[in-house]
Amino acid sequence: MTSPLLEVDGLRMHFFTRAGVVKAVDDVSFTLERGRVLGLVGESGSGKSMTGYSILGLVDAPGRIVAGRILLDGRELTTLDAAAWRRLRGDRIAMIFQDPMMTLNPVLRIDTQMVEAVRAHHAVSRESALARCREALVRVGIPAPDERLRGYPHQFSGGMRQRVAIAIALVNKPDLIIADEPTTALDVTIQGQILFEMQRLCSESGTGLIWITHDLSVIAGLADDVCVMYAGRIVESGSVDDVLERPLHPYTRGLLDSLPSRNVPGRPLAQIPGMTPSLANLGPGCAFQQRCNRAAAACAAAPERRVAAPGRTLRCFNPLP
Repeated sequence: MTSPLLEVDGLRMHFFTRAGVVKAVDDVSFTLERGRVLGLVGESGSGKSMTGYSILGLVDAPGRIVAGRILLDGRELTTLDAAAWRRLRGDRIAMIFQDPMMTLNPVLRIDTQMVEAVRAHHAVSRESALARCREALVRVGIPAPDERLRGYPHQFSGGMRQRVAIAIALVNKPDLIIADEPTTALDVTIQGQILFEMQRLCSESGTGLIWITHDLSVIAGLADDVCVMYAGRIVESGSVDDVLERPLHPYTRGLLDSLPSRNVPGRPLAQIPGMTPSLANLGPGCAFQQRCNRAAAACAAAPERRVAAPGRTLRCFNPLP
């Protein structure tokens, strides 16, 4: 049996601040097989993006990884030095950020930025690199790629800039792509096109994709597996069909009930009561207990990760039937 493309085991990433230790990622474990799509979902502040940044080694002080392993094709990433990370990022691992201006340099033409992304990792001519860049722009639905390559970021709309950022991530055909809500600025038609292209890339080339989002409807149509995060931890995971059709954790049920498409006309939208807790002041028990309608005395202790069914993991003392 082949090993998974990515294996995250017991990952803990904390920020050490004057106000205390913020446990942004707390004992996160999952695997990603080649050619599959994993969704990371949850409310803002649940640790989704910090998990992605930790995998890419993009956490700056006062944050640092304090425990756990991150294996890419069996290679440990948490011990890499800066030079090794430069060789890895943009080639074998790519990230698509939510804000395209975190990716694009406003004073350089698009062709300069894309060609540099290719030639930084591959010894090819400028003409060959430009051919790759044109292909990547076409894949994300940008018309007249030769003209667009000569443009500057400020000449593009927000949605167009985001598509260029996605094209840069795709141009070297990486083994792993981490996408942090990359289609937020896109209209529905272009979003559907991007999702289709990402699925095709994964199936044809064996690229693994981690899709970070709060939008469960996107995950339902895109992902093979899903991890639901709350307060820095994965509280439920499994295949996307199992988790979304038969949720076990009350938090997952609350997220699904909050979808507008499930609302009955004339009734107020369902919502999860309360607010997400501060990660600097988490108590000893279950982080969700103050918002949970199934909380019991056992929830005064933190639930451990356990196997709830074949292919399903759960952190809950009182799951849904």
